Amino acid sequence: MTHGRAVTLMIVVTLLWSIAGVVTRHLDAARSFEVTFWRSLFNALTLTVALSAMRGAALWSGLLRAPWPVWASGLCWATMFTAFMVAITLTTVANVLVTMAIGPLITALFARIFLHHRLPARTWIAIAVGGIGIAWMFGQEAGAGMSLTGTLIALTVPLAAATNWTVLQYTSHGPADPDDAAVATQDMLPAVLIGGLLSAAVALPLAWPLQASGHDLGLLGLLGAVQLAIPCLLAVRLTRELPAPEIALLGLLEVLFGVSWAWLGAGERPGPSTLTGGALVLGALVVNEVLALRLRR
Repeated sequence: MTHGRAVTLMIVVTLLWSIAGVVTRHLDAARSFEVTFWRSLFNALTLTVALSAMRGAALWSGLLRAPWPVWASGLCWATMFTAFMVAITLTTVANVLVTMAIGPLITALFARIFLHHRLPARTWIAIAVGGIGIAWMFGQEAGAGMSLTGTLIALTVPLAAATNWTVLQYTSHGPADPDDAAVATQDMLPAVLIGGLLSAAVALPLAWPLQASGHDLGLLGLLGAVQLAIPCLLAVRLTRELPAPEIALLGLLEVLFGVSWAWLGAGERPGPSTLTGGALVLGALVVNEVLALRLRR
């Protein structure tokens, strides 16, 4: 896979991820943990069908023998699946996405600390500029009465995501320890299934009694399959093509896409600070990718 194709697919991934906020705003009765439960359950069902078709009976036997990175990644996915939907029911879509956008900085630091990656100056500059844009949006939103609980819950998403990308990069490019050599060839796609199952199991007791209408189940099925299962599988595959900081940086597009969807489809109009900060983030992404392309050529 060429770098350009990998970047294009990652943009598609962020576009699919970004529909969660606007779809959630059109639910009738499902709220908070029930939204999390149904979305994670439909995600797990979709992954079960897809991975069973791809891996056959080896899928389930492989899970029992899976090394620690698969389960670590699964826990990270479960945290992301659960915390995101709970946060988005407590505060605005823009607040959640803006809070999550600190992910590239955390990912870059984790890659530097744990994987000893040397990041190019352009990536650090892009992260810094994007961080300024996010800080600007965050400061303005905080002054307008941002939900502290929703924000704190949303903060766990970039932390789990940074950990997850670091683990996936560790398996994709080979561990330094010869004893972990088998990890480099480990299939990490089932980790997404583990995350969906764990998230649904944790959310169910807190979601009971279930109140979702048929309309809600249709939308939550869409989220589980199209917004979660498909893009997460693509994201895992792309960790073999793109470095973790670049994936996280491209993931910032979810902020812009998600805020736009919420504005157009749910009437959550972003303020001037969100638009200004978003422009900085988008500019940083464009410059970073253009410079990367020129260097490769």
